[in-house]
Amino acid sequence: MTLTKNKSLKNIFLSVVVVALPTMLEQILSVLMQYVDTAMVGRLGANATAAVSTSTTITWLIGSIPVAFGVGAMTQIAQAIGSGEHHKISQVAKASLVFSIAVGATVEAICLAVSPFVAGWMGASEVVAPAATRYFFWISVPIIFKSINIVLSAAIRATKDTKTPMYIGVGANILNVVLDYIFIYIFNLGVDGAAFATCISSVVSGLLTLKVFLGHKEFKMEGPILSIEKEIIDRMWRLSLPVLLINVASTSGYVVFAGLVSHMGTIIFAAHSIAVGAEELFYIGGYGFKSAANTMVGISYGEQDHDKYHAVCVSSILATVLIMTLSGVLLFVFAEPLMGFFTNDPEVIALGSKVLRMVAFNEPFFGLYIISEGIYYGLGRTKYPFVVEFGGMWVVRILSTFIGIHFFGFGLVGVWCCMIADNVIKAILLTVPLKWLWRK
Repeated sequence: MTLTKNKSLKNIFLSVVVVALPTMLEQILSVLMQYVDTAMVGRLGANATAAVSTSTTITWLIGSIPVAFGVGAMTQIAQAIGSGEHHKISQVAKASLVFSIAVGATVEAICLAVSPFVAGWMGASEVVAPAATRYFFWISVPIIFKSINIVLSAAIRATKDTKTPMYIGVGANILNVVLDYIFIYIFNLGVDGAAFATCISSVVSGLLTLKVFLGHKEFKMEGPILSIEKEIIDRMWRLSLPVLLINVASTSGYVVFAGLVSHMGTIIFAAHSIAVGAEELFYIGGYGFKSAANTMVGISYGEQDHDKYHAVCVSSILATVLIMTLSGVLLFVFAEPLMGFFTNDPEVIALGSKVLRMVAFNEPFFGLYIISEGIYYGLGRTKYPFVVEFGGMWVVRILSTFIGIHFFGFGLVGVWCCMIADNVIKAILLTVPLKWLWRK
């Protein structure tokens, strides 16, 4: 179906916004719930906070694995819906279910096996290590359910149904906070209580997502569950592996980047850590439109409608830049109150506010980087974003930060300039080729 004059850019723009809004709301509420969750654990004292934080970077990496396969599922289903290939939708649906279970089971088995050693690897003190070990064990127990939730939610979003995953996600986060309160403050279980709450809410969200997926009208899985065409499985790997490598390169880069900053002193590292956490809420809008772009570009590619693809790209980029510009303005204005919410140290607040106001001008570029990545995913072009991400993170951000700190005496402002440069360069390298990406 080719776009006509009646099907205007305005209509496509509204469609993109409608698809993106539930995902944005889900992620915003999720971050807010994480703030509450962190505050509840924080009231238990520094040792409790350290026990929960010990495995944070590892859990980021663990979570990024099923996300990669979610992209593979979303892209293939969206393209199959666009081309009207119902048999292929059934095949991809079965592949999504099998991959979600297999990936989750594999990662869970590994995490449970290494759980006694994680606290030591991460340098936890003898006082913190026992609680940190128990915490990591219990949050590893439901990994298979987390994998099911992540991959199958992506498959559901590929049908333009972004509300159902939102309801499940918001419900799971509310359940987690309620259980946190019960286990931590009523049953006095401390860090263990926080782990039990996470475990239960993850199981519930996984089971609910599975129920919705199996009953979804688009996913009428024909034949035995393991009878999947080799082409579908091969393409799932081809799409997912570069995204997985992107996530690994990005997550490991964040760890190394934080490690470089940690040697610059307590005040600087505290300001950096809090500012990074505070900024998270302000770039979520871009990720909502990224998911919508992945779905709608995939559908237009399946339909082989170049005009619709062009309109989706323009609409997605315009909406993302607008919302990220607004986010940047809000971040600039509320930088100091934000820092004050997390700490009462005046030096940390002053330095953190300064870098947050700097990065506020970077938000539109970060939005361009995010949305362009979503467009590439929708087209099934996942290799080039990996090259850009790896080069930006490890050459522009990490290498320049290392040189700046050790040879030019960079402070936190200089370090964040390297981070901003990374985002701007990735935005340019991903956005410029979009016009020529379509293959007719």
